[in-house]
Amino acid sequence: MAGPEVTESVDERYLSRADSASAGALAAIGAGAYVVDDKGCIIAVNARAEQLLNRPAKDLVGGDAHDLLHRDAHGQPLPTSRCRMRQAFHAGRSAQSEGDWFARGDGSLLPVSWMITPYDLGDDEVGTLVLFHAPHHLSATGSWPEHAAAPLPELERLALLAETTTQLTSTLDVDEALRRLVALVVPRLADWVVIDLITERDEVWRTAVVHAEGDTLVHREDLQGPMPPVPAESPMPLSRALRGVASTLAGPQTYQRPPDSGIALEQRRLFEATGIRSAAIAPIRSTREVLGALTLGRADRAGDFTTADLPLIEDIARRAAVALDNARLYQRQRKVAETMQNHLLPQLPRVPGLEMVARYMPAPDASQVGGDWYDAFCLSDRSTALAVGDVVGHDLEAAAGMAQVRNMLRAYAWSQKEPPSRIVDRLDEAVMHIADVTMATMIFARLEEAEDGHWELSWTNAGHPPPLLISQDGLAHYLTDGHGILLGTGAGRPRPDATALLPPGSTLLLYTDGLIEAPGHSLDEGLDRLRQHAAALAHRPLASFTDQLLHRVRPAENDDDVALLALRIPTGALAPGRGRQATVGGVQPR
Repeated sequence: MAGPEVTESVDERYLSRADSASAGALAAIGAGAYVVDDKGCIIAVNARAEQLLNRPAKDLVGGDAHDLLHRDAHGQPLPTSRCRMRQAFHAGRSAQSEGDWFARGDGSLLPVSWMITPYDLGDDEVGTLVLFHAPHHLSATGSWPEHAAAPLPELERLALLAETTTQLTSTLDVDEALRRLVALVVPRLADWVVIDLITERDEVWRTAVVHAEGDTLVHREDLQGPMPPVPAESPMPLSRALRGVASTLAGPQTYQRPPDSGIALEQRRLFEATGIRSAAIAPIRSTREVLGALTLGRADRAGDFTTADLPLIEDIARRAAVALDNARLYQRQRKVAETMQNHLLPQLPRVPGLEMVARYMPAPDASQVGGDWYDAFCLSDRSTALAVGDVVGHDLEAAAGMAQVRNMLRAYAWSQKEPPSRIVDRLDEAVMHIADVTMATMIFARLEEAEDGHWELSWTNAGHPPPLLISQDGLAHYLTDGHGILLGTGAGRPRPDATALLPPGSTLLLYTDGLIEAPGHSLDEGLDRLRQHAAALAHRPLASFTDQLLHRVRPAENDDDVALLALRIPTGALAPGRGRQATVGGVQPR
């Protein structure tokens, strides 16, 4: 038995549990909601439930939900044997019902419809979630107004809003979000949907006019396109919605009066062309700005819209606004990042007799930038520096780190007449102390033409996939020498250099791991695939070789960016048999 030393009350313990029982999730539910534990005691409650029940959370949490709330139509405690919710609770199954009663804090009765379902509390605990609402759209006679269609039952409304949230927030593509929005509302709520969006230049664009013909959605492109500007003072429904003022009902008669603006004239044309007799128009408004307007119209569907329908349409429009705002911000970031990437990626130098092509492909789901990079520039001794690398990550931070590494490499390579390994050693030391880079891989090489016409490549490899050399007749070999540890480890190990003569007409390929890595496949499989396709494409012009290689080899499921640098040795170079013996990766070519 608890003694005086116990300072935490039962209510406090329940309130503590309530904090951990997905309180944030309950707050987002538009209906009354509470969670009970395995004994039927309330452990969490949302603000809507407090409002409907006229009871603060502290009076509910910790109490037995059945004893506190469940009543018969006369206000008397409901026996558990007659309580359908209690029976479903003990059976651990989902259930719903309407026509029941809850006791409110002031002693009055609240008619409710409810739904319960098992609810994961975490730590292997399972509770039960209860959603309930009180019908509030009935007229004084208890029936719906003539010519009006009854709004969706509350549970269907909540299910639609949940589906809307899930569908719209799971994409960051504006067009896909609009497509999903259309599919959610027609023909479920209307047989016409019209979406007007305000562009970043404050122009209105009628983005979608869609009619549901059975299960088929027909786009009326002839009714889509640019719209006149939004009037500052117009009282007409669409103008008010596009200013974010209010949701409104409308019909053909609304726009029969002399038009006060070009938008009103377009609305008259819309009603005449579609045959819509009843419409509900709601602003698509985010927390930052008005993004547009959503119009639902009924032409063939029975029942007119009423003011009771507006809250649901407003909720849908708000969720659409969140999704569209996020998608626009994402696309804006992509555009900024793409511009940044274009400025970061260098122009290739012109080297007499040498062909050079570079390609960069961003990660599909990133912000159009990443840590993969290539570089090529002329050095003071007339040799050509080549580099390809990968800074960990594929976001703006990785791109900034990539720019730091590339610029420092250029400075060291230009100022220090040293072998590639020593240049990379200096770079590694600088990365450890003055760059915002955790780890990176790279290949740095020097290419120069000898007096006898040969082209010689010297390089060092800092933890990067090996270069690939493809002869003119389709023999492909990886240059595996010169391999050392990646940048940023602080290991301080000496780096090796390697040298190879490049045969006339051969193609040298430097690339990043996004070209060869794929989930569920080994790196060797990716390297074999690259070698096979590179050999098959050896006869192609260099630009076609590079593009086709990227198309064929890059895994479809790849989520990383890719950088490629390809160069082709002129065919006029001396054959390997004259002068020094040509080697590939330290091994004589077969």
